[in-house]
Amino acid sequence: MIGIPAALLLGLATYGVWESRRHSANLDAIPIRIHVNGTRGKSSVTRLIAAGLRAGGRRVFAKTTGTMARMILPDGSEIDVYRVGRPNIIEQTRIVRRAVEEGAEALVMECMAVAPELQPIAEERLVRSTVGVITNARADHLDVMGPTVDDAARVLARTLPRGSVAFTAERDRFRLLEEEAGRRGSRLVFAEAGSVSPSEVDRFSYVEHAENVALALAVCAHLGVGRADALRGMITATPDPGVLRRERVRVGTKDVTFVNAFAANDPDSTRLIWERLGLDKAQPGVQRIVLANCRDDRIQRSEQIAALVARGLNADHVVLSGQGTAVVAFQAVKQGLDPGRITDLGGYSAEQVYERVLALVERRGVVVGIGNIVGLGQEIVLHFRNRSEKP
Repeated sequence: MIGIPAALLLGLATYGVWESRRHSANLDAIPIRIHVNGTRGKSSVTRLIAAGLRAGGRRVFAKTTGTMARMILPDGSEIDVYRVGRPNIIEQTRIVRRAVEEGAEALVMECMAVAPELQPIAEERLVRSTVGVITNARADHLDVMGPTVDDAARVLARTLPRGSVAFTAERDRFRLLEEEAGRRGSRLVFAEAGSVSPSEVDRFSYVEHAENVALALAVCAHLGVGRADALRGMITATPDPGVLRRERVRVGTKDVTFVNAFAANDPDSTRLIWERLGLDKAQPGVQRIVLANCRDDRIQRSEQIAALVARGLNADHVVLSGQGTAVVAFQAVKQGLDPGRITDLGGYSAEQVYERVLALVERRGVVVGIGNIVGLGQEIVLHFRNRSEKP
């Protein structure tokens, strides 16, 4: 007679085998599976690819894990991904099952894995992509993926498909990624940002990056969707809640432009946005204010924010919000930032942050939100959006 513990273990093992086979069968039922990984832009690129394929007549199911985890149904509508407890990559099996139920012929999945040991599991057991995507490799999560950006790129490459094709907009580490793709018997294609014209980028209702559009267009072209159809779908699609947007607020004689760049929380991406907004050069009569939202559980990111506001961005004033701001302020001053150019609003509410930032502006100002969008960052964005001029 089998004891209860042994019977329980046997039952769990049997269920695990059954669940694994069911998931494998679900994957086989979806002929096109696109796995999107990278440091920045995963959510945006996932949405762009899905929208482009949808406009080309494909029945597409997509899932993002960006600012808010969402499932995007074949008709373009969205529903939240509900979770019990912390995010876990095993939820991808549930997403695949839902995609099969929706009759999807294409699945576009944003990678959930961060830890190096989970990256190959995410690809080889949960998605088994037919098309891989690495948006870029930048200095974020280096405490887990690093210590160098090259190390992070190699970790991200663990989600490249085997015996297939992958696309990337990463220029500096393209050769490194190409070598990793070759080891998996796959071909890596570089998507050139210059292939997307400024006039095409300007058609988006928000600030979209040419690299993201070029990458999504390359994937759509590979899958047989024409450029005009794909671009039309991308332009009309719902963007991620964390996309780069401008909100213009006028209060009395004050004219304030707020730029939501919270989602770009690595130094390279933030500097790139700063430069593209033309803020690397002073404009007469326009104050440049950085609003950095901090978290006390992200020590390395706090260090990056301190270095960025001290040496990477030439802002006229720096406002700190959230938690752990005293540490960021101390480190920034230690690295050369004038204490008179810092306002520490750690622990303040979104309403209080909004009012204090407005008070700093004399006549005209550009406020760029960086750091962390989750929680307080989202509330700050809503305060500016709700008070902005509507087009």
